Amino acid sequence: MANKRALKKNVNLICDELYIDFIAASLYGNTHDDKILANILETIDKMQSNTLSRISHPEPGMSKGKYFKDLKIQFKTSVLEIADQISNL
Repeated sequence: MANKRALKKNVNLICDELYIDFIAASLYGNTHDDKILANILETIDKMQSNTLSRISHPEPGMSKGKYFKDLKIQFKTSVLEIADQISNL
């Protein structure tokens, strides 16, 4: 398991890439509905802050290895869902 600092850095880098993809897709895509764009942007922001807070404060009583493995899986699925939403713009 990597340390918490490295996990947070990776989460921030991935979310930054999602922001960049979102900006490019919103500028050059066909969708110009502000509600859809705001929803995707809000989803990225919530996912990032939720994941960072979960890294900082793991659930008590759960083994660290299992907790962080589940966290990585949930983060990966969230990133893939958001990437699909961005690619459909």
